[in-house]
Amino acid sequence: MSQTPIVDVESPPTSAFSNVGGFIRQLRESRGLSISDVSARLKYSAAQINALEADDFSRLPQGAALRGMARNYARLLDADESAVLSMLDQQAGTAPMPAVARSADGSWVSADMPLYAEPKQRPWGWILIIAVLLLVVVFYALDRGWIPDSWLLFDWLKDLKQ
Repeated sequence: MSQTPIVDVESPPTSAFSNVGGFIRQLRESRGLSISDVSARLKYSAAQINALEADDFSRLPQGAALRGMARNYARLLDADESAVLSMLDQQAGTAPMPAVARSADGSWVSADMPLYAEPKQRPWGWILIIAVLLLVVVFYALDRGWIPDSWLLFDWLKDLKQ
């Protein structure tokens, strides 16, 4: 009778790439970069780089800032950004939330919709102000004699010019 080893099916085997910090550390070391090199290139402090590599998310910014930091680090190391972000999302729970908002009538709308609706009224006031200003300029030009007689279509405009 041969004995078969008992395998725990509940917990999967751990690999070197099960956490984002270990994966990034291995990539950095394989590229021959030091933490100070990475810190200088990414403009993050060495403490933040150490915290990311140690998976100490309590010392790092949360949400989109953490995702941006991991994405920039992956780009620097020429790693697959989506794989790094996927590992980060599983570990730190940083997956982006779908952006939705409640509209004025109480229904939920997607953030893909414009934030500001087009105004219901047209800007007739501005059109009126511009028209009045144009009339003032035309009558001033008539008074100064800047408009030639051939441009004046109506006799009353010619009378105004004289």
